[in-house]
Amino acid sequence: MLHWWQEFTPQSIIFSFGPIALHWYGLCILTAIVVSFWVLQKKNKDLGISKEQLWDLVLWLVIGGIIGARVYEVLFVDFTYYVTYPAEIIKIWHGGLAIHGAWLGGAVVVWWQARKLKLNFLKILDALSLVMPLGQAIGRWGNYFNQELYGLPTGSPWGIPISLVNRVNGYEQFTHFHPTFLYESIGNLLIFVILLFFYKKKSFSGQLLMMYIGLYSMLRLSLEFIRLDPAFMVWGIRWPILFSALCVIVSVLGYGYLYKKNHTT
Repeated sequence: MLHWWQEFTPQSIIFSFGPIALHWYGLCILTAIVVSFWVLQKKNKDLGISKEQLWDLVLWLVIGGIIGARVYEVLFVDFTYYVTYPAEIIKIWHGGLAIHGAWLGGAVVVWWQARKLKLNFLKILDALSLVMPLGQAIGRWGNYFNQELYGLPTGSPWGIPISLVNRVNGYEQFTHFHPTFLYESIGNLLIFVILLFFYKKKSFSGQLLMMYIGLYSMLRLSLEFIRLDPAFMVWGIRWPILFSALCVIVSVLGYGYLYKKNHTT
């Protein structure tokens, strides 16, 4: 099994017909959306909204999430590249959807829809927080087929081969790298299981949201130290490291605030 894993080099395109091509990245993102929506639909009665309203919410979430993820990617991940090749900005099938941007874009959509439908903002975010790590676990496999977001070189049995054309500058002499996409995929599945356990046991609105932000940010923080992909630098530190650390702090303070607010008699 591991021998195959170390030798197989994935291709980004499943098949093409003339100018039309089906990409693994797009298929992984679509699968993540469908599976997440299916789970969310099972929890629909907990949200107190109709199936039609849920469809509208998910549709706008997908649009807002993708726009937010792309804008964040362009501005805070590889700005120089996109300034040099502006046509690449719209080519999301080449990869480049930042989860932190999806959070921001999604939060704006939820705020707007909650006001429109007169729903509890935090209650909706709790439900979305349950399915987010599941969707991320599936979507991360798109990075595998695009041969992106890998980590430092490694000689471990689970290292993956990266084609020369996809290797980060300065690492051309190495062939196998840490599959950080896989580490994050497994970590997100564990987060989903944890949140699923607490979903029925939650004692206040916003509890799952703060747990998800905190758990995912700790996962992301640990992986940022071995990732090689470009990132916006602040004081010589990768921006995702600082942002993830900030999110951990916000989640702890937010959890404490919401807990106290809902348990003070």
